[in-house]
Amino acid sequence: MNHADRTPISGSTGPGIKDVAQYADVSVGTVSNVLNHPQRVSERTRERVQHAIRELGYVRSENARQLRGGRSRMLALLVLDLANPFYVEIARGAQEAARAAGLGVMVCSSGPDGADESHYLSLFAEHRVRGVLVTPAATTTPVLGTLRRQGIPYVLVDGAPAATDACSVAVDDIVGGEMAGRHLAAAGHRSIAYVRGDAQLHQVSDRRTGILRALNAAGESAGVTEISSHTSGVAGGRDAFARILGLPDRPTAVFCSNDLIALGVLQAAYEAGISVPGELAIVGYDDIEYAASAAVPLTSVRQPARELGFRAVDLLLNEIDNTDGTHCHRDVVLLPELVVRKSTGL
Repeated sequence: MNHADRTPISGSTGPGIKDVAQYADVSVGTVSNVLNHPQRVSERTRERVQHAIRELGYVRSENARQLRGGRSRMLALLVLDLANPFYVEIARGAQEAARAAGLGVMVCSSGPDGADESHYLSLFAEHRVRGVLVTPAATTTPVLGTLRRQGIPYVLVDGAPAATDACSVAVDDIVGGEMAGRHLAAAGHRSIAYVRGDAQLHQVSDRRTGILRALNAAGESAGVTEISSHTSGVAGGRDAFARILGLPDRPTAVFCSNDLIALGVLQAAYEAGISVPGELAIVGYDDIEYAASAAVPLTSVRQPARELGFRAVDLLLNEIDNTDGTHCHRDVVLLPELVVRKSTGL
């Protein structure tokens, strides 16, 4: 047949695999092999089929493929807040690992308070994703049981260890809090404010535990005033700083549970004419990209965010690929790193 004599076949649902086969003058099975097992088809035939796909604008139906094979090529990632660059870096790491395995990643945000967590986890189950990476909004999330009952494996990312129920990958936030506390104690600070986001998040409480341990080790005179921010973003930090100014004994240093809060404190201090670090030292957490480029570069506890995402996918794929009972759930704990900049004067 002469390709020039053919015209793309159109329809309300677009061209299908039979249309591609007719256009390329091959069998439907050959088109399927080109799409799913290209190594089984000669290079010349592959090129002919691929040319037909391009000419017709054919797009394979992932839903139909899943109905036939029962396996999606998508993983899902549910994080707390995509407005926080820390979670964006986790997503990048997850996408990198998934792409190497020929898979994609659907990324959703449950919101800082986890309001949409149940909705998205149920949606992932409905779409039969191959596996789920989730940053839980609380230490116990009942919807995870739904994933398990439906046979969808999941890995907790930046969450509390999952005991025997699932794999997890996280950073040791107690160690991170201790790093910040020792750093501030070494600089002579004995009155420190801990500005935190949602106290229900174990990461937030672990960082508080860490700084308290470090300051207790430095001497009984060291103390921490805890201040909650109404959001985990820059606006929350600005609000928290207003309350710091109102304290009868203003602290000389502030440790924040994430960098966005710390940047809000830094902005508000600058506007109030408070010298950083001369009158107030500030330490953040996460070491997002903006930390180093702030007006006063921010000292921060760095989390290996991209590695969190990459390692989580690695754990998930190991479980997916070992359905014979040989997979053992693991809790991977990574270590943070203190990055010292001008906001603490050292």
